[in-house]
Formats: sequence, C-alpha cells, structure tokens
Amino acid sequence: MSTSTAPTAAPGTGPAPGTGPAVGEEPEAPAPSGGSLSPSRAADFMQCPLLYRFRTIDRLPEAPSEAAVRGTLVHAVLERLFDLPADQRTREQARSMVDPQWRALLEREPRVGALFEDGTDAAALARWLTSAEKLLERWFELEDPTRLEPAGREVRVQVPLGDGLLLRGIVDRLDVAPTGELRVVDYKTGRAPSEARESKALFQMRFYALVLWRLHGVVPRQLQLVYLGSGDVLRLAPDEADLLATERKVRALWEAIERNRATGDWQPRPGRLCSWCDHKALCPSFGGTPPPLPPRPLPRAEPSAAAQPPAGSTGSAEPTGSGAPTESTG
Repeated sequence: MSTSTAPTAAPGTGPAPGTGPAVGEEPEAPAPSGGSLSPSRAADFMQCPLLYRFRTIDRLPEAPSEAAVRGTLVHAVLERLFDLPADQRTREQARSMVDPQWRALLEREPRVGALFEDGTDAAALARWLTSAEKLLERWFELEDPTRLEPAGREVRVQVPLGDGLLLRGIVDRLDVAPTGELRVVDYKTGRAPSEARESKALFQMRFYALVLWRLHGVVPRQLQLVYLGSGDVLRLAPDEADLLATERKVRALWEAIERNRATGDWQPRPGRLCSWCDHKALCPSFGGTPPPLPPRPLPRAEPSAAAQPPAGSTGSAEPTGSGAPTESTG
C-alpha cells in the first residue's frame, strides 16, 4: 500500500468542513432489510454519534452553505464536461458551463437560492461563481481531460455484506484501463488534509474500493483524491489486506450504530467542527436539548421469492450521470 501527494500526470485510461449532506445528495435510504451505510454517514458517526442521529434518524434540515453548494456546482461541471468530445474539453468550455449549471442547480434545489436571495449584492454572486471557475482552472493543472475517457461518472454503487447491512455510495469518476484495472477518483473542492489526517480522508476511498471489490472481485488499482482547493492529489494503492481491514472497521461501526439505536443513547463528541454544525443549539454539550427520538419503524417483511434478485446478484453499480460504465456494473 502506498500514498503520495503530488500533481497528477493523467494516464490514458480511455465538497465548510463537516457541513453534512451536500446539496443534491440523496438522503440515506434504508436497505431492504437491516440498514445501509454510506461513507458520509459513517464519517458522521465517527465524528459525533449525535450528529449521525440528527442527520440519519431525525433527518433535521440543514441550511446550504456557500462552500457546499460551490462543491456541488463544480462537480456538476466536471461531470458534464465529459459529455463533450475530447478536443472540446477546454478551460474556456468549463468556465462557460458554470453559469448554466448554477441555473440548473437552482431549478433542482430551490433552497440554494437562499444564499443570494436578497438580490441586493449581485457582485457577491459574481465573486462566488468566479471562485468556482478558479477551482475548475486548477483541475486542468492536475488532469488532462482530453486524455481521459471515464467508464462512469457519478456512479451509484452498492453491495450487501451478507448480514443485513448494505454499503452504498456515489463515485465521482471511475476509470477502467483496457486491462480491466480500476481507478476510483473523487473531487474535493477544499484543501488537502495534513499528513496526520490523511487516513481519515482516505477512509471514504477505501470504502468505495471495498464495495467495488465485493462487486467485481477485483481490487481497484488506484484510489485518487483530487483537492482543487490546494492543487494536491492524494493517491492510495490498496491491497486485499487493506480492504479486509476496512470491512472490519465498517462492521464495527455498524455494530456500534445498532447498539446506540437499540439504547437510544447518542452521545455528542465535541470537537473543532462544532462551530460549523447546524444543530449546535440542540446539542447537550452547548446547553441544548435534542428532540425526542422518532419511533423506530417496524421491520419490513422480506420480499417474496418472486421479487428476489437473480441468483448470484450481490450488488449493483450504475451511473447517475450520462457517462455509462463500459462494464455492466461500472
């Protein structure tokens, strides 16, 4: 296993911190039986069990932030850029897509309009859109989209672990080499973490690699985090031992979540990210009182045999964007 932080030479293979679910992120849905876990919600629990409860069980609303919405906007442009022929994937083209993608985001998610709803400072919106353009400019310094043909963009992946837990997530970009090797790419619009925090940042990528390994039986060759805020690329070449350790960690997290769910005991874990938390007023660590827990839904009946997936089907991966994977499961 190896990691490095350096600008990328793109091979020819054919989102304020801790602010919660990104705008446009699909809420965590329950698995057919048991439960489901994504990297974001696993990170919430590791950061603060009470935060996990507020987001996943209570589903409390959170106000959009400029940083989170900018991340969603930049991701949309990077996804749509690959709709174009390779020779048209230019800096100028990417910049020209920012405004229409912003308007499309406003249409899909009207609540983001609250960021600039008073309309009194058009300059503030212009500066914010320019900041998104600068992040896109930096991406072109790190990767060459004319040499990339992603197998999938915004790829939904999910796989059951066999004990009622469904792992799920959305991969920003999946590259598949002619030899079948996988590279998993995730864009971050913030700055690269310090060396001491790299492992926490890479947990998300190991999670994705675990899901893809369980789906395909192939360990991804490379995991790549592209930090547009600082111009760094963090890479990891996982092996089976690494992913088995990740699976053990995920199972242990889920066991802890289930214990908390059974007891109703969701303790806060105060830390440096509390300043950005939308739910600070409800947190006992700051004199607040959480709302009563909602009733836990009754277990649902297992699907009939007629509704069961085909034999041998253990998971799925499908693109949510227009870039279809070269393989049936991405």
